[in-house]
Amino acid sequence: MSAGAMAALMLAGCSGTSTGSPSGSGDAGASITVYNAQHEELTSAWVAEFTKETGIKVNLRNGEDPEMANQIIQEGKASPADVFLTENSPAMDQVENAHLLAKLDQSTLDQVPAKYRPAAGDWTGIAARSTVLAYNKTKLTEAQMPKSLMDLSDPTWKDKIGASTGGADFQAIVSAMYQLKGSDATLAWLKGIKDNAHAYQDDTPVLAAVNKGDIEAGILYHYYSFVDQADTGENSNNVALHYFKNQDPGAFVSVSGGAVLASSKHQSQAQKFIAFVTSKSGQEVLENGKSFEYTVGSGVPANPKLVPLTELQAPTIDPGTLNGPQVNDLMTKAGLL
Repeated sequence: MSAGAMAALMLAGCSGTSTGSPSGSGDAGASITVYNAQHEELTSAWVAEFTKETGIKVNLRNGEDPEMANQIIQEGKASPADVFLTENSPAMDQVENAHLLAKLDQSTLDQVPAKYRPAAGDWTGIAARSTVLAYNKTKLTEAQMPKSLMDLSDPTWKDKIGASTGGADFQAIVSAMYQLKGSDATLAWLKGIKDNAHAYQDDTPVLAAVNKGDIEAGILYHYYSFVDQADTGENSNNVALHYFKNQDPGAFVSVSGGAVLASSKHQSQAQKFIAFVTSKSGQEVLENGKSFEYTVGSGVPANPKLVPLTELQAPTIDPGTLNGPQVNDLMTKAGLL
């Protein structure tokens, strides 16, 4: 993304509409700024309900994980952001490692199971998504699926698969592989993917290519297919999803993060926003919305169309340990960046 485009992105904002606040809350007329790398539709729904409940207005500045994280780090203690929301955890870890996050209220952390937030408590999971292998049902069957994501580096998959190898989603998946398998195995896998896979700019074109039969299978997150099915199905009617399970790197569940900036001049209101997003009311916005991401807070179940998180057999990974810089180095060595 160009510097000019990024500047325009950061200046563009939208505000939630206040419809009143609880009596005596003291927050009516207050406002916070959220740097949002989550899906804009989902965060806008959170904002609308939060403002309705509290009277606190929210200014959204939307972008992508890497750009938003870098923007916050560049701004440092002068950042106008009060809250940071991400799609994947490496971007949040990057900001945390720069010591720019405030500790979240323990009551907020307690709303989210420990496996969906880092041990340090500087941020928390707000949603989750599962890695899957989307495949064309007219070309492959479930019985032909690889046992492990690692198998896709085998030459038998050459020119049959695709991925958005430059995207934040793919890099999060590789970060999990690095944690589980180490540097050498991850680099070997990446070199195999470089040889075997068609590269796409985003996960939606990967799904569309699988659906058309241009490729037989694609690495992405589960919700792309569910969102498309809830719409027209034009990019997914020929697609089925394979869940690797068995604690495989391909069963990785990526956690979207929420945090309060240490530099925020509206700490109370910012803390309330993260508390709301992870509360029953906030997670029900996610459950009943159209993002088809997994709920992680306050015991709220996921959308019933999704395979339950408890059945995914995901590997155990502290979301606060996913290392973006080292993964970038490995991907560069493999020729993917």
